[in-house]
Amino acid sequence: MHKSDMNPENLKCGADLDEQYVLNCRVCTGRNVEDFCFPPHCSRGERRALEKLAIAALNTLNGEFKGTYHSLKNLSEEESQRLTTAGILSDNLISPLMLSSGMARDWPDARGVWHNDMKNFTVWVNKEDHLRITSMQQGGNIKQVFTRYCLGLKKLEEIYQQKKHPFIWRDHLGYVLTCPSDLGTGLRASVHIRLKYISKHEMFGEILQRLRLEKHFTGAACKSVDSEVWDISNADRIGFSEVQLLQLVIDGVKLLINMDKYIEEGRPIHDLIPTQK
Repeated sequence: MHKSDMNPENLKCGADLDEQYVLNCRVCTGRNVEDFCFPPHCSRGERRALEKLAIAALNTLNGEFKGTYHSLKNLSEEESQRLTTAGILSDNLISPLMLSSGMARDWPDARGVWHNDMKNFTVWVNKEDHLRITSMQQGGNIKQVFTRYCLGLKKLEEIYQQKKHPFIWRDHLGYVLTCPSDLGTGLRASVHIRLKYISKHEMFGEILQRLRLEKHFTGAACKSVDSEVWDISNADRIGFSEVQLLQLVIDGVKLLINMDKYIEEGRPIHDLIPTQK
């Protein structure tokens, strides 16, 4: 049976990641809607019905979640640039995976992105999943990011249930997303973190593996050649609850920062290296 826990109060710490190292935090997931085909097999009519359903649901959000929907088909150059600057759009919206799987058929028809007025909560419509939900902000308060994620996602889930189109959920699989690797929570909690020293250690990859974390190089580098920014996130989606996955990221990031400080000070890190979680 899949276990779910979206209560931010069950987190230990997470509001105070060292901002000399952590640049920003984000938590995202996907959701698919019952009675509609998954994006690789979705018809044009289904996509348009899903977009209409999403717009109706998103327009009912209020308070900190009040926002605006942008259809990609009708997006002006000026709006596109503004959304790119805000980190909502990117240059590579269509990946090779989307092309080869059929997800990008009829692009950009019935695709769009919604964001709240603060631009720290976004929902993509009809990309890899019917919905792709992200909560994000600058700095190291990942607990605040997760709190917004949980609240916004619960509101959306309630609206879709009221409209008789619940999100796809199975007791033994959790939330069913398009990619099998996302079964369970579908949750990816990530931080962009500057790690000058531990990232060059010969055991960096193994340490992350033991912490059940994974790394991606962001390509962002500081002016000094020995300074790099990495995207560190949870490696698992299923087998853990949302709170457990976020806790792994919080604890792991704190340990990596501590290790980086040790190496900078010329101290050994052998006693800090974790055992397999």
